[in-house]
Amino acid sequence: MTISPDSILLWAWGSLHLNATIAYTWLIMALLTAASWLISRRLSSGTRMSRWQNLLEVIVSSTIDQIREVTHQDYSRYLPFVGTLFLYILASNLLTIVPGYIAPTGSLSTTTALAICVLVAVPIYGIASEGLLSYLRHYVRPTPLMLPFNIIGELSRTIALAVRLYGNIMSGTVIVGILLSLTPFFFPIVMQLLGLITGTIQAYIFAILAMVYIASASSAHRHTQERDAQRQDQDTSKQKGEPHG
Repeated sequence: MTISPDSILLWAWGSLHLNATIAYTWLIMALLTAASWLISRRLSSGTRMSRWQNLLEVIVSSTIDQIREVTHQDYSRYLPFVGTLFLYILASNLLTIVPGYIAPTGSLSTTTALAICVLVAVPIYGIASEGLLSYLRHYVRPTPLMLPFNIIGELSRTIALAVRLYGNIMSGTVIVGILLSLTPFFFPIVMQLLGLITGTIQAYIFAILAMVYIASASSAHRHTQERDAQRQDQDTSKQKGEPHG
């Protein structure tokens, strides 16, 4: 039973190797690009529109609503990155209904690459929102002694993102393979349906967690400033309320 698409070698020439992970990743990118072009080439602003445009608008509007709920900021900054993550993982997981296809998200190298994208995006969005020095101060709060722990925290949540997605997709593949060997008719179909639901949920969770990490980097400094301002107002109020001796 094949668990990871990394182990499936499709083509080799010298030191160059093409495995199923790379091939299926390219396939998903090509499908998403073609679908985006076909759906968006004839967009309608009227009341009558195609089913595909309706589906596209539902996905975009739902993503925008989730970004607004998480960040309480302008969604346009985060929509391209978070939406791309969600659509790629969703398409990768849903295509498992195709015989012979193995989701690239079942490869630790793919999930690690996606988590690294989030790791890089967090400081980029944070610096763009707060400035370089303000963002770097996050790592030394509330005391400079927290610097190594904050760095470890950034790395550990990146590892958690990769392992969580990989573990869920791989476990589903293993369970389907075991049931297929025991009861080759009914249970694999049920597990395949459950796998589609799980794949959709995992795409949602990964995108939401990425959005939470990015939003926290962009808003932490603003929240700190608000708390400092509130404390100053409280101190000022106390000073005004003190009796004069």
